[in-house]
Amino acid sequence: MSYVDIFVAAVASENRDTYQHHAKEAAQAFRALGALSVVACWGDDLVDSGMTSFPGSVGCEEGETVAVSWIVWPSKEIRNKSMARAGDDPRLNPEHNPMPFDGARMIFGSFEMIVEE
Repeated sequence: MSYVDIFVAAVASENRDTYQHHAKEAAQAFRALGALSVVACWGDDLVDSGMTSFPGSVGCEEGETVAVSWIVWPSKEIRNKSMARAGDDPRLNPEHNPMPFDGARMIFGSFEMIVEE
């Protein structure tokens, strides 16, 4: 069964193009490392109802939009091996491809898929 990494971040709305460029570079790197797919999404219809909302979960401030991404890996084992090598790829190096968001407010986690159709 596949394994998934999910990321949620608050990004300055004016940095949408910068975020998209960052996400494309990272996606190419993760695909080269063995990811099956990489998806990046820009918030569109989000309700901010506090801590239990996407905006609340990342402390979204005025002028920011929530971005959500996920990486699908063939397995946890391949993901772990790939992540160990990720630092060697310049597309994932913050000096070459800086994160256009506050990483301290990003939430992320890894998940075992239990239904995949």
